[in-house]
Amino acid sequence: MFRTHTCGELRISDVNKQVKLSGWVQRSRKMGGMTFVDLRDRYGITQLVFNEEIDAELCERANKLGREYVIQIVGTVNERFSKNGNIPTGDIEIIVSELNILNSAITPPFTIEDNTDGGDDIRMKYRYLDLRRNAVRSNLELRHKMTIEVRSYLDKLGFLEVETPVLIGSTPEGARDFVVPSRMNPGQFYALPQSPQTLKQLLMVSGFDRYFQIAKCFRDEDLRADRQPEFTQIDCEMSFVEQEDVIVTFEGMAKHLFKVIRNIELTEPFPRMPWSEAMKLYGSDKPDIRFGMEFVELMDILKGHGFSVFDNAAYIGGICAEGAASYTRKQLDALTEFVKKPQIGAKGMVYARIEADGTVKSSVDKFYTQEVLQQLKEAFGAKPGDLILILSGDDAMKTRKQLCELRLEMGNQLGLRDKNTFACLWVVDFPLFEWSEEEGRLMAMHHPFTSPKPEDIHLLDTDPAAVRANAYDMVINGVEVGGGSIRIHDSQLQNKMFELLGFTPERAQEQFGFLMNAFKFGAPPHGGLAYGLDRWVSLFAGLDSIRDCIAFPKNNSGRDVMLDAPAALDPSQLEELNLIVDIKE
Repeated sequence: MFRTHTCGELRISDVNKQVKLSGWVQRSRKMGGMTFVDLRDRYGITQLVFNEEIDAELCERANKLGREYVIQIVGTVNERFSKNGNIPTGDIEIIVSELNILNSAITPPFTIEDNTDGGDDIRMKYRYLDLRRNAVRSNLELRHKMTIEVRSYLDKLGFLEVETPVLIGSTPEGARDFVVPSRMNPGQFYALPQSPQTLKQLLMVSGFDRYFQIAKCFRDEDLRADRQPEFTQIDCEMSFVEQEDVIVTFEGMAKHLFKVIRNIELTEPFPRMPWSEAMKLYGSDKPDIRFGMEFVELMDILKGHGFSVFDNAAYIGGICAEGAASYTRKQLDALTEFVKKPQIGAKGMVYARIEADGTVKSSVDKFYTQEVLQQLKEAFGAKPGDLILILSGDDAMKTRKQLCELRLEMGNQLGLRDKNTFACLWVVDFPLFEWSEEEGRLMAMHHPFTSPKPEDIHLLDTDPAAVRANAYDMVINGVEVGGGSIRIHDSQLQNKMFELLGFTPERAQEQFGFLMNAFKFGAPPHGGLAYGLDRWVSLFAGLDSIRDCIAFPKNNSGRDVMLDAPAALDPSQLEELNLIVDIKE
């Protein structure tokens, strides 16, 4: 019997050992009377050698191997004459004595290599082949390592992992639910959980004072790079805590993950920024603070000089891009077109260069004296060689968000968003409510169970829009990797919250009566946080999309092109479910 080895474990110390290897054919090449085959498995690549002079029949069989054939070989480890320093097994090769073809394979639709020739669509269709690539597999290995570390870390702090149901009732507040018809209850539907929010609160009522779950969550929302219809949360809740307790606990987890996953030691407390400051300086509740370029408001300087765009604006603000005064007119025009994209929506952009002699050259020079332009320079603390970019609009919040997109684009162009540099931040003191034009009412910015800041509770009756939430988000490199809040645990306050959100007492009881009734039996103060596992993995792996760290993701249309889902149901299934499909035109 020969010991079975993996393709990545053999080294020069194993020379002369007889071994058995199994895996997939990465590539083969014939050179004279020799055939060389690269055998690949999850652990690496090993070169196999077939020698025509030693065994012509075996060599002939090897010559017929195609890419991705599944084979098993027996052979002897030999020191490699031409070493390959790019792989761990590059010092050795296997002189094959036995070859067993376990399965043949048709030619794959793209190359199973790190630098593949397959586009996104074709790789998603054949995801099981894409997962054979080192670049994708390593993301799932990283994900596995992170979940092990999370479980270990929370276990040591006394957290219990508890599974919660996937079939629950619908909670319309927030994103749209995915719904599941019930065959046994005709005309009624389950919903897939957007998060285990109310369930983990019930666990706190049950006395499970420290809960966590690596939970599947589902939201029927428009997709982008950091969203999928189904995603995974590291979901946590704690009893008898205040905001500081939760922040300290999960900042500790973040530092632990940085240390064990990326070998980065973070010793300083993460900075904390009020939501109002984040919006004022960065136009975002998840600002990327790896670089500066904070907003400067310019109403006092630029308004009232005859330039109607600014004179009629409700907000004028800008950023200073250090050292970018060398931008050409073509580059500036491209930036203008960038901010005018429909998804950003600005009407235009004004720029001002700081020349070598300190004078300011602007695209609106005819409206402003050099004296006013010098005030502009001083407002930014700009130096010769810097470039000031200005946006304006009739809605301050909307314009800040446009300026945020411009700032991030400049950060990209100037190389200020290095994926190996990490800037962590807590954003705190969010508004409790936000106004929905579509609904024509106040909506919960997070969810209806978020507690107001204790010092703001008195404003619920007089100025609810001014009430701050006892909530907190962790932001890393401009990505919200997690967030949470202290929850309402008092029935009376929860009823007040439902009232402000437009719920009738009957509707509140119908949808959330189970939680309200539970509170009457003695609910402890509690709060928690949910980290996005997919976002953490993509952050540590340096990925642009969470799709690449999910085994079987959906595309940007929410489709699984491999399984061809979603799909129409067979009429017999619809009949069983008492459903009739009537698609609106």
